[in-house]
Amino acid sequence: MGGNKRGGLKILVVDDEEHIRELIKFNLEKNGYKVECAVDGNEALEYVKNNIPKLILLDLMLPGIDGYDVCKKIRGDKNTSNIPIIMITAKGEEIDKILGLELGADDYITKPFSVRELIARVKAILRRVNSKDDGKVYSFGSIFVDFQKHLVLKNGDEIDLTLKEFELLQILIENEGKVMTREILLDKIWGYEYIGETRTVDVHIRHLRKKVEEDDKNPRYIQTIRGIGYRFNLGE
Repeated sequence: MGGNKRGGLKILVVDDEEHIRELIKFNLEKNGYKVECAVDGNEALEYVKNNIPKLILLDLMLPGIDGYDVCKKIRGDKNTSNIPIIMITAKGEEIDKILGLELGADDYITKPFSVRELIARVKAILRRVNSKDDGKVYSFGSIFVDFQKHLVLKNGDEIDLTLKEFELLQILIENEGKVMTREILLDKIWGYEYIGETRTVDVHIRHLRKKVEEDDKNPRYIQTIRGIGYRFNLGE
C-alpha cells in the first residue's frame, strides 16, 4: 500500500499492474488528489475497513478476489456502500459493463484509456458527490428524502443508495409527473458515452424499486411508460 501525504480528496486505486497504478497515481496527484494504491482485492477491502476514500478506481481482473466481488462487498457494507466506484478493465464487451453497473459501479472505463478522459470522469463524479443541492425535502408513503443531506429513509430507517441510484431518484422526483425517456436519463446521469445502452437505466431502476417501493413488482411511485421510459408519481 502506498500513497502521497499531501492534502486533497483521497482516492484508492486498485490494480495489479504496477505501470497502470503508477500512471493513474501520478496523474491524479498532479491534479491535487491524495492517492492510495492496492495491488489486489484483499488489500483493497482491508484498506476500506479503516479508511473511507472519496472514490475508488477498481480494476476488474484482479488476482484472488476479482473486481466484481470487491465491488459487491463494498456495496454490501453500510459503512462503505456510498463510496463511488469507477470500474477499470481491459474488457470492452457490453455484458461486462452491464454486470459491473448491476453490482453498483458508478462508472466504467476500458483500457487502454486516455488520462484526460479518466481525470474528467473522476472530477465529474466527485463534483456530483460534493455538490450542494437545493435543500428540498420530499416524502411519499414510507419514504423520506433530503437531497442536501444525501439522506433517504424508509419507515425511519436509512436506505443505502449508490451515487447513481440517488441521482436517478433525484432526477425522477424533480421531474415528477413528466415522462423521462431512457435516453434522457442516460445522458443526464451517465453521460453521452452511454447513449444506446438503455439497459443500464433499467438495471438501476430495478435496484431502486427494490429499495423504495413497498412492492417492487407492482411499483407505485416509479412507473414504467412502456417503450419510452419512466415517470415518477408522488401522489397516492
